[in-house]
Amino acid sequence: MADIHEVLRSNWGYTSFRPLQEEIIRSVLDGHDTLGLMPTGGGKSITFQVPALTLGGLAVVITPLISLMKDQVDNLRRRHIRAVCLHSGMTAGERRVAWEKLVNAKAQFLYIAPERLGSEKFLMELRRLPVKLIVVDEAHCISQWGYDFRPSYLNIKVLRKLFPTIPVLALTATATPEVADDIMHQLGCRDPHIFRMSFARDNISYICRPSEQKFHDLVHILGRTSGSAIVYVRSRKRTREIAEHLCAAGIPATFYHAGLTFDVKEERQNDWKEGRVRVIAATNAFGMGIDKPDVRLVIHFDLPPSLEEYYQEAGRAGRDGLPSYAVLLVSHYDAPTLRRRLTESFPDRDDIRLVYERVCNFLHLSIGEGYDRLLEFDFDAFCRTFRMSDRLVKASLHILGQAGYLNFIEETESRSRVMMDIDRESLYEVSGLSPDAERVLTKTLRLYTGTFTDFVYIDELRIARELDMDSRTVYEAFLELDRAGVMTYVPRRRTPYMHIPTSREETRYVVIGKTIYEERIRIMSRRIESMIDYASSDASCRIKRLLAYFGEKDAGECRKCDVCRDRKKRSAPSSADPSRSILTILADEGPQRATALIDRLPPPRDVAVSILRRLHTEGTLKYDRGYYTLAETFNANQSNTKQ
Repeated sequence: MADIHEVLRSNWGYTSFRPLQEEIIRSVLDGHDTLGLMPTGGGKSITFQVPALTLGGLAVVITPLISLMKDQVDNLRRRHIRAVCLHSGMTAGERRVAWEKLVNAKAQFLYIAPERLGSEKFLMELRRLPVKLIVVDEAHCISQWGYDFRPSYLNIKVLRKLFPTIPVLALTATATPEVADDIMHQLGCRDPHIFRMSFARDNISYICRPSEQKFHDLVHILGRTSGSAIVYVRSRKRTREIAEHLCAAGIPATFYHAGLTFDVKEERQNDWKEGRVRVIAATNAFGMGIDKPDVRLVIHFDLPPSLEEYYQEAGRAGRDGLPSYAVLLVSHYDAPTLRRRLTESFPDRDDIRLVYERVCNFLHLSIGEGYDRLLEFDFDAFCRTFRMSDRLVKASLHILGQAGYLNFIEETESRSRVMMDIDRESLYEVSGLSPDAERVLTKTLRLYTGTFTDFVYIDELRIARELDMDSRTVYEAFLELDRAGVMTYVPRRRTPYMHIPTSREETRYVVIGKTIYEERIRIMSRRIESMIDYASSDASCRIKRLLAYFGEKDAGECRKCDVCRDRKKRSAPSSADPSRSILTILADEGPQRATALIDRLPPPRDVAVSILRRLHTEGTLKYDRGYYTLAETFNANQSNTKQ
């Protein structure tokens, strides 16, 4: 068995593990069922990728998002680690290539969606593979108490029966004690080893700011801070409005939501990651798999529906460990809006049954038909045809999914990809192609490697630019190459699907049970009220309340959130020496921006500025990348004095 430190160094270039990673890895290698509770940015992927490479054989990774699945596979391949995925957006040819790699032991990781485990054919084929590890990512989805419960995750139990001696590693970033217990129960864990990393992020200052003019306050906050920022909202329309407002105020910004095409999303994501725009206004579709360490500021323009979602999104700030801020803007209408969302999320049972009946009619399914079928489903056309509100339909489909009748798979956009159907030697024998097709073929082979062994993502627009062609000509050239048998071309498409787990029932027999309806209403209501209470109350430290929600009852006060800072201001003597105040703040709270320090000192501002400059000139303070810190000599003197 390979040494885990050597595996880490040779594949990722790291010389040591982050906190808790090695303990989780050794637990898995010892054959224990393991639950890892690690906050966003804690390095969950390393905890299963390293042991999988150490054990050899195949690791099966269950994950709910196709986009996250693709990102992980692409990242592994860039490190020359063999990985494949199977999802609803793949063609039959792509699935065949993936299975050939699995059968021939040319894959070390298999990423699948939980729905795949409902297929008997898939399970029979999987049984023949050398599975050595089962990984459940986003494991809170298996818990009925989790904020994102998915019935398809319950299929994972089948894997325990297929591979009873194989260890299971469950990972999640957001789990209350109740959810953690349910995860282990649902997975049938045997004497599980549980590893909890503290949910505290010491470098993040959590701030709830009352705001009745959110656009104005947003510009003000961004003007007083620096560095990359994310602004989270709950509607696609609002993302555009915020981006336009910020641009008009001179702050480079763009917007992102699930309704954009893949190319547009990738372009905007890259513009933000590479610093061409400072701010990205986004729905919760943005963030999964986004590894940008230097986000200094995450602002929530709207109230999230739960503390789990808020914590996960806020945790995308400051992954490099430097001081960062999570700001929640709170107005008087946020609480009523959030409570109204509860009513909208649970339509009347008769409306839900009507949606079920009309979906089946729309898909031309008769009573008793449809078992385990995956059918294209045009959501917008459905709503237009039956003149139904998209909000009502989405809420009904969500409940029908939890009840096990329909699974609406909206996230299925796939990029264009190609794979050569002939070997290199046969290229010289190809004839009869148009000049455009020959140029496109040559350029594709020069731009993209690996096309002779696997499907490779391509960008037709890039090829068109480099060849000085229009995109339609490039598209037709690829179709010609496909017809000629030179390569298989899979054009980009954006098609939602409906998975039918069970044959169509008579509408009157569709059961929306108490667990799916009343119990879910109770759970969602409790989460909403916890979120509202957190945002509206200043009775105790923000981080202490967050940690208590996730089961850490004995956490101390952070001294950095708005509640702690206000309390400290109120208790500080009004005649305190500004120099001593600066030194005390830096000693207690660590590095601070100049503007943050000045705001906490008594006016006038020019006096505070001059004191900072004097302390820096004297060598008492250091200044680095926009932050003031105590000089080492002063720290030493302080330490000697205390002793």
